Amino acid sequence: MHPGRRSEDSHPIRCPFPIGYFRKYYRMASSDSNTDDSLYPIAVLIDELRNEDVQLRLNSIKKLSTIALALGVERTRSELIPFLTDTIYDEDEVLLALAEQLGTFTPLVGGSEYVHCLLPPLESLATVEETVVRDKAVESLRNISQQHSSADLEQYFVPLVKRLASGDWFTSRTSACGLFGVCYARLSAALKAELRNHFRNLCQDDTPMVRRAAASKLGEFAYVVELDYVKSDLIPLWANLAQDEQDSVRLLAVEACVSISELLPQDDIEQYVMPILRQAAEDKSWRVRYMVADKFNEIQKLAAAAHKVKDFCQNLPQEIQEPVIMNNILPCIKELVADANQHVKSALASVIMGLSPILGKQNTIEHLLPLFLSQLKDECPDVRLNIISNLDCVNEVIGITQLSQSLLPAIVELAEDSKWRVRLAIIEYMPLLAGQLVSNFSFN
Repeated sequence: MHPGRRSEDSHPIRCPFPIGYFRKYYRMASSDSNTDDSLYPIAVLIDELRNEDVQLRLNSIKKLSTIALALGVERTRSELIPFLTDTIYDEDEVLLALAEQLGTFTPLVGGSEYVHCLLPPLESLATVEETVVRDKAVESLRNISQQHSSADLEQYFVPLVKRLASGDWFTSRTSACGLFGVCYARLSAALKAELRNHFRNLCQDDTPMVRRAAASKLGEFAYVVELDYVKSDLIPLWANLAQDEQDSVRLLAVEACVSISELLPQDDIEQYVMPILRQAAEDKSWRVRYMVADKFNEIQKLAAAAHKVKDFCQNLPQEIQEPVIMNNILPCIKELVADANQHVKSALASVIMGLSPILGKQNTIEHLLPLFLSQLKDECPDVRLNIISNLDCVNEVIGITQLSQSLLPAIVELAEDSKWRVRLAIIEYMPLLAGQLVSNFSFN
């Protein structure tokens, strides 16, 4: 029998209620005349968790937080969560509500230190037959993954992902596909390699539904994987998915091409992406050709998307922001700084300074300042102009002293620039520069 289905002759949640405390609590609330009346509704909700009426069970599931608050964090962890885990077999509507509720349970089990105790029931829910229940369970797992410490992520969450990814049922493996992107960035190199191998297996799974799920999450996974592995591991997988026998897989691979292309330098887009995209444009399936047409404008904009770099980096989740920028975005930026197209370089120069507050002082000094200096000497006047116009962003991060030592000589040279707009920008920047220099000068 499928792990998420009960047999036809068994009643959902008819097993004996295993928590003696609950029964005692219910008897006290219902028969003791001296019992506080406020306890009675809680006892009723607890009893309804095993009621034969689906609507009553659903009502109680939707009020699980109330039950958990009444029990306290210790009994919620040791009694309520195990009970829910053991009684996963129910109507889809009830399971959907349970999957949603568990995603908000972190404070009710004692905070991030104990959040891993929510994984067993959600893992079971992620294997059921009904798609909407699985999707909601995966959504809740994604939410609580961010509340795990790095150690707990490796001890509890990653083993769950690996179990789902290697499960016997395709439902388990499809759910696993949605969990790689939320945990990869905070793992050790060895575990990262394991997850990349598991994801490779899912992309090559015998079941089309699993390959579809993998193709739909390939772009998200690419955002957190190191650029070298994007090229060596993920792009070959993507190329195979783009030629899959199922058109439903191929069209999702086309959609993933936008995400992958955003991570690649222009030369790599030409080498890796465009041949597959041209092939997809002539696909025998109209749905695949439609997807190419639908995504064409986004793909076209990639060549001129440098002005979106800052916004893209700011919108990354906080916990993966720095590693994604350093491993995936910065190598692309270095390529764009030397791009042959002056419009690309100019667009990049208008926003690259905004990365300084995101990356912090040390990364700015080590990785960004050399790029700024290169752009201040660029042959294109608009590049030089855009860098000068945004220098104040860097001042706030590294300080005027460091800025002066690194970039002031190049700034002084630009005072004699052949382009009047560059000279004007220098004039407009000088009062700000002078004021900051004076404020950092100490008089004896």
